[in-house]
Amino acid sequence: MARTIFTKDPVKFIPALAAALKSVPEFEVPEWAMFVKTGVSRERPPVDDDFWFTRSASILRQLYIHGVVGVGKLRTRYGSKKDRGGKPDRFRKAGGKIIRVILQQAEAAGLVEKIARMQHGRRLTQAGRDLLDSIEVEEKAGLNFEDVAAKPMEVVEQDTDIEETTEEVTEVAEDKGEALVGHDSGEPEVVEDIKEAEEAKDGE
Repeated sequence: MARTIFTKDPVKFIPALAAALKSVPEFEVPEWAMFVKTGVSRERPPVDDDFWFTRSASILRQLYIHGVVGVGKLRTRYGSKKDRGGKPDRFRKAGGKIIRVILQQAEAAGLVEKIARMQHGRRLTQAGRDLLDSIEVEEKAGLNFEDVAAKPMEVVEQDTDIEETTEEVTEVAEDKGEALVGHDSGEPEVVEDIKEAEEAKDGE
């Protein structure tokens, strides 16, 4: 995906895109939009009058960044933790109705197309990408993607002398073998000494 989207401040980019979507006739606010919650983790419905266009702009930005995205991933993206009182909070996905209707409206406007081949979901069309690229806002300061270019790592080959290692192992094994042989050769002498001591005791 294009890297220009990351240079645009989302705090300013999303409201500017939402204002542009108001002029698109396919984006209509349903009658029920201001009376339903966006998910089970929310306590109240949205109070912002431009919520529908703001959420639409945010979803289009997610499609621009991630490519092919489905309703399930967007539900996770817009989910939040649910307050369960004395119990620990738990994450809950956002509702899928609002997200699905927004994607259908964007598809009707020609900004989004459905993909069902290698990946399943929706992605921006060329018209959708052109719309997002046409939004001019103040860019973030201090971002230079040329300095973040991937550089290949240098691979240093280590010389491993297998013959020297084999000789060291052989020498250690020979040393252990000599020690064992010397230990075995001394056993008969010890046995003879014991026999002589027993014969001397019997003679007495």
